[in-house]
Amino acid sequence: MTRLSDKTLSRLPAGIKRPAFDRAAIRPGIVHLGIGAFHRAHQAVVIDDRLAAGEAEWGLVGASLRAPDTYDALTPQDGLYTLAVRSAAPTRYRIIGSVCEVLVAPEAPLKLLQRLADPAIRIVSLTVTEKGYCHDPATGTLAEDHPDIRHDLTSNLPRSAVGIIVEALARRRAAGVAPFTVLSCDNLPANGETVKRVLTRFAALRSVDLGKWVEDHLACPSTMVDRIVPATTDADRDEVARALGVEDAWPVVAEPFWQWVVEDHFPAGRPDLAASGVEMVRDVAPYELMKLRLLNGSHSTLAYLGYLCGYETVADAIADAGIAGTVRRLMDDATPTLRPLPGFDVEAYKASLIQRFANPALRHRTWQIAMDGTQKLPQRLVATVRERLAKGLDAGAPALGIAAWMRYVTGIDEKGAVIDVRDPLAARLAEIARDAGPVAERLTPALLAVREVFGDDLSGDPRLGGPVTAALAALYGAGAKETARRYAVGQLVL
Repeated sequence: MTRLSDKTLSRLPAGIKRPAFDRAAIRPGIVHLGIGAFHRAHQAVVIDDRLAAGEAEWGLVGASLRAPDTYDALTPQDGLYTLAVRSAAPTRYRIIGSVCEVLVAPEAPLKLLQRLADPAIRIVSLTVTEKGYCHDPATGTLAEDHPDIRHDLTSNLPRSAVGIIVEALARRRAAGVAPFTVLSCDNLPANGETVKRVLTRFAALRSVDLGKWVEDHLACPSTMVDRIVPATTDADRDEVARALGVEDAWPVVAEPFWQWVVEDHFPAGRPDLAASGVEMVRDVAPYELMKLRLLNGSHSTLAYLGYLCGYETVADAIADAGIAGTVRRLMDDATPTLRPLPGFDVEAYKASLIQRFANPALRHRTWQIAMDGTQKLPQRLVATVRERLAKGLDAGAPALGIAAWMRYVTGIDEKGAVIDVRDPLAARLAEIARDAGPVAERLTPALLAVREVFGDDLSGDPRLGGPVTAALAALYGAGAKETARRYAVGQLVL
């Protein structure tokens, strides 16, 4: 079948939305590190809108930091790809044209650094996942013993996002070029502050003067991003090909809902994001806490319980009354830890999340969400527990979510089958599970001692250890489905 490209755009059916601008006239103004599905279904769509509005200087250069799969798929397509928006209504298809170049950092490191050093690049955005920042999730500080960080401190061809950005900033400083703005779009607490902290520390390890320059001159506004974007499957590609009449090797699938909240601090300039529906605010923290603790915390809990129950997708899992009730209790327990948002209906937001999880058209796999738990739990569940305890409350429903994670990372499911645990600490977690055995009273304290997740304050705290042990014992004894049912109706007290 013919491939999607600039030359084949005219062949698409009339109902397919396509770029409303001259792609030959756009100029790169943003480099995005981590050009995965989420970015292409979220930020790249907003930039596509701004290019259509005539802001031609904000084209995107996407860079993959590891694998060449996106480059291999999009380069023959002139950077074009399809966004398929799925819900109960008929799927809507849109061709996104904001990506004007794709690079693979390990294969073209100098080219990427040259792009980043170009004065035309005024924003560097990131979706590299939590683990891509080479930081300690429990403290938000640079993990100075991380293999990539150790490598990058002795090489002018860095391989981590942190190393690449700082090397580019050093080149700009040497050339007398102002720094770009760094815009993290990952689920980190205070993501702008976190990325500024790790970049400043890495720069200081290279040179005290460079560290001071980064600290004084680099802008890193915080953001909150929200859209459910499952991994693309072969079935998705087949569906898109049927709709378009041409092949698209790398389409993305997403729900209709999206949200992007950004602190408005861009010394080097920015597109008119607000004109495309982005909320530009002075302080993103209340939005961030709401999303991390209500959506992301629920998503992780739902994923671990759902996987243990044998549910493949989020929609399958939330259809289980016990899991739905547990998720609702978790949201209610997180609510006292949120910051006020005047005029915002938190109860309506929680109800809308349940509806979004129930979207059967997305096929969002519980296994996908369960990945990298050691990087996700500190901000999604553990921070909620820590704040509840500080307020004199009990650990609440997050204790069950943490217990479900513990049961999951043992690597053996309820039927005795192997779980493919994908996590930076997977080998260590497996060793802990083997040593402790399937005994809640041993496994709970052993895993609570993983300081990267629980810090130094919670490992021996009975206010967390007690409820988690009780929840884990229930998961081993009654199974995930029955445990969720009991907890949802108040028969299991933690």
